Amino acid sequence: MNAKRLREILQDLQGGRCDLESAFRRLRDLPYEDLGFARLDHHRALRTGFPEAVFCEGKTPDQVAEIIVRLAARHPRILGTRASREAADAVRRRLPDAVYHETARLIVAGPGESQPDPTAGTVLVCAAGTSDLPIADEAAITSETLGAPVSRLWDVGVAGLHRLLEHREAIAEASAIIAVAGMEGALPGIVAGLASCPVIAVPTSVGYGASFGGLAALLTMINSCAPGVVVVNIDNGFGAGVTAHRIARGRRAAAPRPGN
Repeated sequence: MNAKRLREILQDLQGGRCDLESAFRRLRDLPYEDLGFARLDHHRALRTGFPEAVFCEGKTPDQVAEIIVRLAARHPRILGTRASREAADAVRRRLPDAVYHETARLIVAGPGESQPDPTAGTVLVCAAGTSDLPIADEAAITSETLGAPVSRLWDVGVAGLHRLLEHREAIAEASAIIAVAGMEGALPGIVAGLASCPVIAVPTSVGYGASFGGLAALLTMINSCAPGVVVVNIDNGFGAGVTAHRIARGRRAAAPRPGN
């Protein structure tokens, strides 16, 4: 069940194209579907605006394919995160139009196209280094699939600050910014000192031994002296992408330009 389907049933009832009993039967579907190894939450789109995403890591390719096929039968767009090439191949054998984004390890499946959200402002995704691109790309594609316009700034880490500063106009005009960084994780604090919108910080597990698999970046981001920074878990590009879209939705008004 999704919002479009619910409206269709209510419109049919209102217009006399079905009776009360028929509408009741169509609305009576359980909010979940039990596959034995998974219970699919078909009413999540009604509650949150987007269907359940599938975390593919730890599932077999056949399990991933079955879950995504069942979800895609009821919803126009489905995301599978942390997907292997084998899982993507299993999905595409059953849904040939499914797209696999290898860098982001994301499967995007379903009969519908991503529909731009007319109320959403731009989400700007900044990656400190090329090694952070898998997480940054996961965040960007997630926001795009939800309907937000997305701009990307790759390899703008603080070791070469001039690479970031030349994009001050894009930073000022964004409605939400995702800043992705490993190592010491300094990028979000710098970005937040330039931006008027919320900054979502994403620590990555990129770095040498003392980065402790992203813990050093996480602690830096949590301790940012610049206000307006919120932090998601290590390597959680998907969570950042969802959050950025929710912030950008309804924030189309342009931020002040530098110097104004």
